[in-house]
Amino acid sequence: MWQQSRDMGIKTAVSRKNRHCYGMGLGVLLLDEIYPGFPGDVRNASGFPYPIQYEVVEGVDIQALVYQKDKGVCLEPIKRAAQRLEYMGCRAIVAECGYFSYFQKDIAASVNVPVFMSSLLQIPWAQQVIGSNMVVGVLMSCKDVLQDEHLTNVGVELGSNYVVGGVMDDNACPQFHNLWTDGVRPEIPQALYKKAEKDFLEQAVKFFETHSNMGAMVLECTGFPPFARALQREIDIPVFSWGTLFDFAYSIVAHRDYYGHI
Repeated sequence: MWQQSRDMGIKTAVSRKNRHCYGMGLGVLLLDEIYPGFPGDVRNASGFPYPIQYEVVEGVDIQALVYQKDKGVCLEPIKRAAQRLEYMGCRAIVAECGYFSYFQKDIAASVNVPVFMSSLLQIPWAQQVIGSNMVVGVLMSCKDVLQDEHLTNVGVELGSNYVVGGVMDDNACPQFHNLWTDGVRPEIPQALYKKAEKDFLEQAVKFFETHSNMGAMVLECTGFPPFARALQREIDIPVFSWGTLFDFAYSIVAHRDYYGHI
């Protein structure tokens, strides 16, 4: 557990302006989709050791956010959902799909709490960590729909030391398609963990081995963290994911105490 006992520094309860709930953690913007997530997937609250509050972005599904060319129609629903999470008392806003990076600047300007719209925010950090002689592998769900704005809006310099791959390209990783791909997934979306892990590792390791100077990998998709540790065992480099972003986001808005001895 992150917190072992009551914070003895709390002497009284004081209302925060326009906050309806207290002790809140991360507010998560969910796509307007119905499919399950394994523990570690952002839409599975049981995988995180801090409070999670969800808000569905009504009318914004995978098709609209990821594949639709005119993404402007998504902005207002996303703003409204983010503002509702802030209104509830969430200390930071995060999202469930890496392609939300397109709206990082807009949403950060629309609320008064920290905003983490995409795992791709970690690319510049990863680049600084490994140095300019190595590249950051950016592993997307689908490489071909990545636009320049997805990167520049989270501070990535185009053409800098990163390379991009796509796990689901060429119909790979069928278990993911069973969850997320419209027209392919069954009426009741479902996936097998072991098969999903096997297929994911095969594609991710192949991506790593294609670039001999890869010094870190950033996982874009919120469905990848359940398999991130298994991937790191295979490639033995730093792996940034939604899990690392969530942990960081929570740690800066609810800093932990330290217990020990001298």
